[in-house]
Amino acid sequence: MTTSLPQSPPSREEFAERLLKGSVKRSYEPVVDIDWDAPIDPDKFFLPPQMVTLYGTPEWEALSRSQQIDLSRQELVNVLSAGIWFENILNQALLRDLMHRNPTAKTTHYALTELGDETRHMIMFGKTIERVGGTPVRPKLFRRMIINSLPLVFRGPLLWGAALVGEELFDALQRQTLEDPDLQPIVQRLMRIHVTEEARHIQFARDGLRKTVPVMPWYRKMLLANVHGAGGPFYRMLFTLPIQYSRVGLDGKRMRRVARSNPHFRDKCVSAFAPLAEFFEDIGLMGRFGRWMWRRAGFL
Repeated sequence: MTTSLPQSPPSREEFAERLLKGSVKRSYEPVVDIDWDAPIDPDKFFLPPQMVTLYGTPEWEALSRSQQIDLSRQELVNVLSAGIWFENILNQALLRDLMHRNPTAKTTHYALTELGDETRHMIMFGKTIERVGGTPVRPKLFRRMIINSLPLVFRGPLLWGAALVGEELFDALQRQTLEDPDLQPIVQRLMRIHVTEEARHIQFARDGLRKTVPVMPWYRKMLLANVHGAGGPFYRMLFTLPIQYSRVGLDGKRMRRVARSNPHFRDKCVSAFAPLAEFFEDIGLMGRFGRWMWRRAGFL
């Protein structure tokens, strides 16, 4: 009787090659893969009602259905706008990192493939904002200055950690809403494309951390295990920006307070962060300060 030896995990190059083959088989061109001329249904939501930050509150129940739909539209525009700025950061960081990489390596080729995906996603998000009649939410000047500085420090494990914080929460939320019958068809299609391609990006980033964390100096590991906690207050701020409420005629600052104290919204935040929190725990990257920041922001 022969026993098969356990297979060793694929190398970084082998993993990248696998993702490259997957990209060839399942990639999208949103300009042609989304029907941009399809009518917008006035009775369908742009985000499922249960994903809207005020859902379940008396303030939500006081809104008419058309107002609820409009609020879902403004919250979608806010999230897509943030997605554009984040993809911008990631693309800049990838290009800067590639200056120091072997241009013949499969990992380099996959990073370039991911960069192409993200560029198409930025176009897809921008066209969707335009199609639904929204106005992009732009960060203030000082925030744009911070955003432009981040690619200077995002390299190696820090880049993969930032990519996961920026992608996994949105991915988890999108997976919960893909089949919602109340959702606009154009939004369903956008989410399907984004989830499919982001799944490969998330695998690439996770594999990068799995392979680098065990050989990382203790001080870098400690830094990385805690710095990602900044994602908690960032997302709390992002998801409850007053402008998305004021655009539908509500008191923006008051609705922000209502949303942040909304138990239903907090439950959604916890469920969205759960897969990433488990991954950080598994690889030893959930530091005490990082955990405290996520918990204080309502994600744990």
